[in-house]
Amino acid sequence: MNILINSIVGLSLFGLVAVSISLLGPILTPFFLGAFLAYLGDPWVDRFEAWGLGRAMSATLVFTLIAAVMLTALMLLLPLLALELSELLQGLPASFLWLQSTLGPLVADWTGVNLQAVDLKGLAQKFLGEWQQSSDIMGYLLGQLTQSGLAIFGSLMTVALTPVVAFYLMRDWDHLLTRLDQLIPRPQISVVRQLTAAGDEMLAAFIRGQFLVMILLGVFYAVGLGLVGLDMALIIGLVAGLASIVPYLGFILGLLLATIAAAYQFQDWVHPVYVLTVFVLGQILEGSLLTPWLVGDRIGLHPVAVIFAVLAGGQLFGFIGVLLALPVAAVLMVLVRYWLGRYLASGFYQGDAGAATCTPAEQAAALDMPTAEPVESTAFEVDGSAPTTDESNL
Repeated sequence: MNILINSIVGLSLFGLVAVSISLLGPILTPFFLGAFLAYLGDPWVDRFEAWGLGRAMSATLVFTLIAAVMLTALMLLLPLLALELSELLQGLPASFLWLQSTLGPLVADWTGVNLQAVDLKGLAQKFLGEWQQSSDIMGYLLGQLTQSGLAIFGSLMTVALTPVVAFYLMRDWDHLLTRLDQLIPRPQISVVRQLTAAGDEMLAAFIRGQFLVMILLGVFYAVGLGLVGLDMALIIGLVAGLASIVPYLGFILGLLLATIAAAYQFQDWVHPVYVLTVFVLGQILEGSLLTPWLVGDRIGLHPVAVIFAVLAGGQLFGFIGVLLALPVAAVLMVLVRYWLGRYLASGFYQGDAGAATCTPAEQAAALDMPTAEPVESTAFEVDGSAPTTDESNL
């Protein structure tokens, strides 16, 4: 009966959270972005704090460094990205026409499909619409944005609130975790901390590790393609870096786009070989250095599960769902592993009359998770002060 009640309560809470996210999605963006930045910066805040700086000073220093890096990147990349995007959109119909005339005969010989009958240039011009007539793509986008007062207000609120939320969460991160730790029932504290440690490791691999891998790969591809002389180096590098969240997707997509762009721009076979060299080196760099160093092998999510999580999150909750898809999937994977271990140790699975038993250490080894240390149950003061005999965090 207790299991049934707990399951009903858990499902009710999950449904309440899902409905709240769906209804409050438009105003939750700065809070999730702020939490994302705070989670990225918390290890550095802890490190500075260990060196003797206060928590507030450490958070201020880390926040300033993150803001400086982001502003510098925007100031350097945004003009170049706008220029490349403008050139790409203006040359897209001609590129489609060249692609049709070059690959059309090959496709017709291999498959019997006549691409010459498709008006790709007309489709591109119809798709681009007003963009094709605009020489300033960023100005056009800003003009479209300012036509909606609600849209520009929401964007300004996101830009203004995200740094504020990030700073306060970064400063109070450990304090918030300690408060949450105090709310956990003492009999279940060991299991909850074990699951939380495994979930934190998963999230760290995704949010900190994979995020850095995506950035570094995007920079590597953009610089490499720039050295090759490709005009669309920055855009293709960013696309390949972002797509690398799914294993091999960034490599395949970036290589395809860069090869077509190089063949159209240089009209030879030498530069596509250079492009292939850049992406092969990037794949070697990712597999031998970046992923083992920054991510490790503890994610455990299949690439198909990653794709499904991102698409499902976007379909259910929009942009907020995309932001939450991978963290939620990582946490759910930890819970699935835990309940799978419980199921494999049960009498129902093993066919015994009584339920099988396993120690926390055996279960942790089966689930490939760190074993939680036993904790001492403590009493809390009425005023909410922190416990004196249990100082561990989640």
